[in-house]
Amino acid sequence: MAIGFIEVQLVKAKGLRNTDIFGKMDPYVLIQYKGQEKRSKVAYGQGKNPVWNERFIFKVEYPGSNDQHKVIFKIMDKDLFKDDFVGEAIIHVGDLLAQGVENGGAKLQTLKYRVVRADKSYCGEIDVGVTFTPKVEDKFAEEQIGGWKESDNYLA
Repeated sequence: MAIGFIEVQLVKAKGLRNTDIFGKMDPYVLIQYKGQEKRSKVAYGQGKNPVWNERFIFKVEYPGSNDQHKVIFKIMDKDLFKDDFVGEAIIHVGDLLAQGVENGGAKLQTLKYRVVRADKSYCGEIDVGVTFTPKVEDKFAEEQIGGWKESDNYLA
């Protein structure tokens, strides 16, 4: 099993469905990978075309216990009492992880992904890039045996 990290580059969204009746919405994104969740900054007053330009790191095990390797982007509108769900996009990264394990890393260039509502109707797009970097094994850790470092010069 390979262990590593995926770095998610959350760039911007375009053409989102406005959930506010008065004024512009204040969108943010909940990014989920397996049991991990990160939250972007709120793009106050940016309405249907917010820009975030943020990076998020998630720990990855590949292939892992189940093969559901997907990053979920839930776009929310920050409100005073209850935040509104705007839509979501899902990126399946299993092929990226497989390629990264084989080649020592892999990258999905920033691309546009469809944002859909709960009823699966289109409501905009989100620009995201993803990079996978396998963890490099520590040579010193491989040389340790039972907590002792093996040495030929222990008798002097």
